[in-house]
Amino acid sequence: MPEGPEVETEKLHEAIHEELEKAGGSFLRLIALTTAVLAAFAAVASLEAGATVNEALVLTTEATRLQAQASDQWAYYQAKGIKQAIQQASQTPWMAIAKPAPPAYGEKARRYGDEQTEIRKKAEEFEKERDEKSREADHLLHRHHGFANSVALFQVSIALGAVSALTRSRLVWFGSMALGAVGIAMFAMQFAK
Repeated sequence: MPEGPEVETEKLHEAIHEELEKAGGSFLRLIALTTAVLAAFAAVASLEAGATVNEALVLTTEATRLQAQASDQWAYYQAKGIKQAIQQASQTPWMAIAKPAPPAYGEKARRYGDEQTEIRKKAEEFEKERDEKSREADHLLHRHHGFANSVALFQVSIALGAVSALTRSRLVWFGSMALGAVGIAMFAMQFAK
């Protein structure tokens, strides 16, 4: 005697899982897609962060070289000033005995003064170029920090996306998308600078 209608539970179980997969599957695909887009933004932002910091380091090195050249020019400037002072002091004993100093002393003193003018111009040019390189490096470092911060936001957003996939929580996924949007905005702002 039959105990009741026989229902194949295995088929029912499969049907239930298929329905769950259909319902959760589209959400999981959406999470995967948005996470992949955020990962792509993170990769590009990371490359930009590396490129800007490398360029800033090159400019900083160049500014340091220019500072060394300017310092060399100022030392040369001082040496010419000392030579000029020696030539002027060399005229003093001649004046003390009321005789005119040999013209070479005056000519050398004038020449050293003229050379000092040229040396000062060169040193100031090096300093000006140094300042430009330094400002540009500072600007690039500022951009680097913006890119690095956007990478951090992307990473947190991706982590939240993984948590939302595991828990199938739409609220967590919305939080992930909100952080990702802030990261994209921060990333895009760096190109406007």
